[in-house]
Amino acid sequence: MTDFGFTSRLKIKKTDDFSSVFNFRKRISGQFLVIHYMPNTLEHARVGLIVGKKTARRAVDRNYMKRVLRELFRHEQNALGGVDILVRPQKLYTHENFAQIKAEFVQLINKLCERTNSKKT
Repeated sequence: MTDFGFTSRLKIKKTDDFSSVFNFRKRISGQFLVIHYMPNTLEHARVGLIVGKKTARRAVDRNYMKRVLRELFRHEQNALGGVDILVRPQKLYTHENFAQIKAEFVQLINKLCERTNSKKT
């Protein structure tokens, strides 16, 4: 049975880990999202979320955006192998854009799997 949980081992928390992914300089962009990525030595994917005040001024909007991204990652985490990803929205989105965000996230994950030769089928 596939596990769709979101435990703390799936989160990038340390500043050094964020910096190393940024310094690896690999990224995939869409209309709303940018995904920075770097292979890791673990057997599972980890995610870090970056939603700045320039993107969404109000905290409630930033929290909604992070909540959506966490949920999308939770459903796609088994498609990824050992990779660290940082997801950064480029512009504000709301619940009206959810279907568009979901489609873009899945498309970017598929592109990421092609680039990293992950186990996505």
